[in-house]
Amino acid sequence: MATLIICEKNNAAQRVASILAKGKYNKTFINRVPVFRFPWNDTEGIVMGLRGHILNFDYPKEFKNWNIDDLEKLVETQPIKHTTASWIMNALQDLAKQVDTVIVATDFDREGELIGAEAISVMNLKPDMKVLRARFSALTGPEINDAFENLIELDHNLAKAAEARQIVDLAWGAVLTRFMSTSTGKLGADFLSVGRVQSPSLALIVNREKEIENFDPQPFWEILADLEKEKHFFAKHAHGLFWKKEEADKVFEAAKDAKIAKVLEAESKTVPDRPPAPFNTTVFLAEANKMGLSASRAMSIAERLYNDGLLSYPRTDNTVYPRTLPIRHILEKLTKSDLGKEAAEILAQEKLRPSRGKMQTTDHPPIHPVGAATKDKLKGDDWRVYELVVRRFLATLAPDAMVQRGSALFDINGEKFEATGHETLEQGWHAYYPYFKFKDIFIPKLEKGEEIPVIKVRGREGKTEPPRRYSQGTLIREMERLGLGTKSTRHEIVQKLYDRSYVQGGQMRPTTAGTVIVETLEENADMIVKPDMTSQLEEDMTKIAEGKIDQKKVVKESQEMLASSLKVLFEHKDNIRKEVNEALKNLNQMGQCPKCGKGNLLIRKSKRGKRFMACDAYPDCENTYALPQYGAITPHLEPCKACDGPQVKVVMNRRKPQEMCLDIDCKSNKKRREKYEKYKAGLTESKTQAKKSTKKKPPAKK
Repeated sequence: MATLIICEKNNAAQRVASILAKGKYNKTFINRVPVFRFPWNDTEGIVMGLRGHILNFDYPKEFKNWNIDDLEKLVETQPIKHTTASWIMNALQDLAKQVDTVIVATDFDREGELIGAEAISVMNLKPDMKVLRARFSALTGPEINDAFENLIELDHNLAKAAEARQIVDLAWGAVLTRFMSTSTGKLGADFLSVGRVQSPSLALIVNREKEIENFDPQPFWEILADLEKEKHFFAKHAHGLFWKKEEADKVFEAAKDAKIAKVLEAESKTVPDRPPAPFNTTVFLAEANKMGLSASRAMSIAERLYNDGLLSYPRTDNTVYPRTLPIRHILEKLTKSDLGKEAAEILAQEKLRPSRGKMQTTDHPPIHPVGAATKDKLKGDDWRVYELVVRRFLATLAPDAMVQRGSALFDINGEKFEATGHETLEQGWHAYYPYFKFKDIFIPKLEKGEEIPVIKVRGREGKTEPPRRYSQGTLIREMERLGLGTKSTRHEIVQKLYDRSYVQGGQMRPTTAGTVIVETLEENADMIVKPDMTSQLEEDMTKIAEGKIDQKKVVKESQEMLASSLKVLFEHKDNIRKEVNEALKNLNQMGQCPKCGKGNLLIRKSKRGKRFMACDAYPDCENTYALPQYGAITPHLEPCKACDGPQVKVVMNRRKPQEMCLDIDCKSNKKRREKYEKYKAGLTESKTQAKKSTKKKPPAKK
């Protein structure tokens, strides 16, 4: 007989097969699924990859149509699992007849465990069939070989936790989205998405925007003294900020003519600046986001590099390297990369003392490199992500940076001023991690009683600033703090907010649609946008994974929470419909229709989800305009200077707002019209080619 090894994806399967077979395997196909065979442990090894989940939950057919009267019943309806990849299931069933042992080698986390359990469930295995689990954190030779020499049991509790999440999230998303969409009449491409984790996360962004809009800047005054020793430095009045101008003026008058600052106290000491903690998923995504990468793209690249055997598994909460991690071996590998010089410098240290973070888990180590790569091998963002992880790894092993910190207290005409500064004496880990910005602030060596020339005393007026908008990285950190989502799902939730057009921009701003959803729920069913229920369910799912609570109990608890929320929504249904429709109507109104002069121009969506502008007096007026499919569109109060037609503003991420005339024939739209004509010509050409390809070719002449 033989042993079947099931991996999560095909590229992982090929890598596992290559490691176990030492490169000597035969590639065959079953139902179009690649299968890798090789002699292994006195038997035959067979490795195949899935494509993630091959089963998925959905509701029975009677719930396919969105009917608001079905929602209470939908809450308590158990979803049904159905196959999403029948050809893979058939391949698994064929192979089940050829083997006596099955080893699950999917990613080791909740989702991976569930994917493996799903595969086992469709194979119709005999009762005496052995089912084992290979647990690893990197697709490297040592990790894979060690995992297959120390096989464990499949963790059914871990799989049940992931399955519970699927059931709970499907129910909340389906019920709440259907309620909001059907009660407001926003169906089809215009549906209003609401979710268990998505909505509280969106509320964070909306409420931050409200804080910014409602922020009342407070004026303040500050008194500074420019001093000179060796070179310029400055001191601030010991009072700090003054909130009353007359108080600041009084201090300024007392000190403005001073020529000497007498040192009352002075201190200078050398202190270490410790290296940063190793990367867990949250911190990795936050750092990648600072580089301009979205959280979703950063994770996608990290997963690809993991499957290519270059990085460890990128979904982890751990910030402490395990003692078993072969740090020197990894550094030796990295000496063959384009960061080889830096790796060799770290390797030359007599002792390696890696930094430690606050979170220590046993599932996976922190994210770290496991293979060497060069810029020739990795291009663009792939290299940037790889370099970020490598440099973080090197920084965690590098010496402390040494910083000289100085402080002094001065007497200037009877007023006390303070100066602080710091200077990097030894770069230490700073040299390996350039993403960290550390700017020196000069302060000279000073002694008590010393007198320093005063160049000038000056006042500075300013205003307090509102809180900053969330970036994807800071939002994910806040979601982690509040217990919203998991390390494996937070980046997906953030991407959904963009995909649903609820937020826009690198510094996340809610769109009007996003704001309307949150404000309506806060006013009528605020429990849906608060993190409390979601956080409680996350804790319960963790308890399922730990075997402390039954899956059915958590699902039942979730149904009760959802039923309670739905009851509140129904009580406020009329109010919700009115508020949402009025707000969205105002959002989509772009001014009066210039053709009929009676209707208003509104943003619409076609059946294919493409947006366009149309007069709401249809069918009496059939006036329409094409719109760009990307970016936020806002009305422009002034007509086009070239043709006097209607205009809009298009706001896109990292670009200046662009004024656009809606009349495609306007001379201001020359480039846009040329592009549109090419697009239409391309469509016509493609249709012609398609027709030609379907024509039967004449038989070849003998």
